[in-house]
Amino acid sequence: MISIVIIGAGNVATHLFRALISSKNFQVVQVYNRTKENLGFFKDKVDTTSNIEQLKVADIYILALKDDIISTVAKTLPNKDALIVHTSGATSIKALTGMERGGVFYPLQTFSKTKEVDFSQIPICIEASYRDDEVILEKLSMDISKNVYKIDSDQRKKLHVAAVFVSNFANYMYTIGEDICKNNNIPFEILHPLIIETAEKATKIGPLSSQTGPAKRNDEAVIEKHLSLISNEQRNIYKIITHAIQGLYGKEL
Repeated sequence: MISIVIIGAGNVATHLFRALISSKNFQVVQVYNRTKENLGFFKDKVDTTSNIEQLKVADIYILALKDDIISTVAKTLPNKDALIVHTSGATSIKALTGMERGGVFYPLQTFSKTKEVDFSQIPICIEASYRDDEVILEKLSMDISKNVYKIDSDQRKKLHVAAVFVSNFANYMYTIGEDICKNNNIPFEILHPLIIETAEKATKIGPLSSQTGPAKRNDEAVIEKHLSLISNEQRNIYKIITHAIQGLYGKEL
């Protein structure tokens, strides 16, 4: 059994721990977080500590941390012979320069502690300084997911930007839609089937083929009506996205 210590107690750490509970080849032996209060979820499930000097010796240390502290925390780990990996999409493997064995274990998904996910469907992007460690990360990934990809640091940074567009930015659009509904006494759930259908079409036939709406049709009358109904900030966003869509499909108009 390969032992793992998870460093961090946030969204990624929580869901990763849940997934690894069922692993037959890897075992989380400890979870560390510098704030003791944030370790509540892990109590009675695994050994926990808020003292970095009390970290257990393990085969793998997974740093599920904010990007700007990955390097600093990595240097404090006691077992210099262990495989040390981070879970960041935007941070290079070079953040672990100085470690004997460095790697990346990046689960590509949006995580919230209150929303359970099926980890077996989550893509995991791996990278390692050595081929033997890549094999270990591959086994770890395949233990909890059906989707494993070898993605280097440069690719992963671009992938992370793409993820921000399709997840974070898309979700912000939902908040605008919800705000417009609330301000006009319309239940937001009316839009739920549309959100689901749009996402399903994008994954099945591709986003380029899925695009519909007044911007693609170049329906200026509808566009002007929409602009008259929304706030200044929403209007600016609407104009930028409309212009981008028109530019993309300009040859078809």
